[in-house]
Amino acid sequence: MRIGLLLSLAWADYRTEARLSICAVLALTAVITPLLVLFGLKFGLVSTLTERLENDPAVREVITLGGGRYRAADVALLSQRADVAFALPRTRQIAATTDLSRDGGPAVTVEMIPTAAGDPLLALAPQPDEAQILLSQSAAEKLGVRPGDRLGARFGRRQNGQVESRQLSVTVLAVLPLETFNRDGLFAPLSLLEAAEDYRDGRAVPRFDWPGAEPAPVGERVYPGLRLYAADLDGVENLRQYFAASGQDVATQAATIAQVRSLSHNLNLVFWLISGLAVAGAFAAVVASTLAAVERKRKALAVLRLLGFPTAALVGFVLLLALYSGAFSLLLAWLLYAAAEASLNRLFDTGSGEFVCQLLPYHFLVAVLATLACSVLAAALGGWRAAQIEASEGLRDV
Repeated sequence: MRIGLLLSLAWADYRTEARLSICAVLALTAVITPLLVLFGLKFGLVSTLTERLENDPAVREVITLGGGRYRAADVALLSQRADVAFALPRTRQIAATTDLSRDGGPAVTVEMIPTAAGDPLLALAPQPDEAQILLSQSAAEKLGVRPGDRLGARFGRRQNGQVESRQLSVTVLAVLPLETFNRDGLFAPLSLLEAAEDYRDGRAVPRFDWPGAEPAPVGERVYPGLRLYAADLDGVENLRQYFAASGQDVATQAATIAQVRSLSHNLNLVFWLISGLAVAGAFAAVVASTLAAVERKRKALAVLRLLGFPTAALVGFVLLLALYSGAFSLLLAWLLYAAAEASLNRLFDTGSGEFVCQLLPYHFLVAVLATLACSVLAAALGGWRAAQIEASEGLRDV
């Protein structure tokens, strides 16, 4: 039996019963389209939330609590871990402040945060040197400065009962947006913060000509904390466990990450529950439709067997009818889904390029395979019934 002849006979029969065929297509479309939209919402929503978390450095930050003791070698070893994206020592917080002023005007006390190449919080900002700073927007507005302006940074200390201070001229390399840092602060190389700490501890800083006792030997500095960022969301929990094992308390956004993953898990359960019920209903509908078609065409199928069509051809004939309905249902469902996806994304558009409803190409491929497989399995029972038809049934009507 030639495949082409079988395809043309099935297609001719499918067109002859156009109304019934359209009903079958609409019945399947009514099942497939909501499932596509539901999965698109589930995938788009969870993907958007996960992407937001991954792109937000604050979520991946691991904050050490209490008085830690870290040497430069310890931090270097930590930064080599696969789950660490950025690690940098921090000086004592009480020493990491400075008074900024412009042309002798009123001073603004700001927090000093160390930074270095690869800082996730400043991914798009230029890297400053010791004579440059990255200034927060709130501090820049209070000082009335813009990138390129020069400021005086004053560092004070009490030495032998006397109040002393030194001033360093710095250039504002860039002003950071509020979403990056919403307090009065500046970002500068770690060496500048170390110099400020040394001066306030009474030590000399020769490169700035700040007087004091002999500087601490290189390599013996102990840092009380870190600026630490995990490489990904999984790394946050890994690092929390790592520090917990060493007795170091840390603060993380693990609860927020767990909430998003719990939402994804719950949405998966809802989706598969609804999908299972819908597919069971569609399967039953296709089985009933196929059995009804075999009963309607019983005499015609008997005549085909009488003409020499083998059993496999009769089974294939019934399967082709189901596949035609499945293919047209998929096409119509895709068109309806595309309209729904565009409407939903437009409705919830925030201007950030995110999608609340989205499917990837491989999702459509899975939908095609699942629909066709379901159609074939559902039609198999009808094909088995068609295989039982004897040629003698066709002779009775000759």
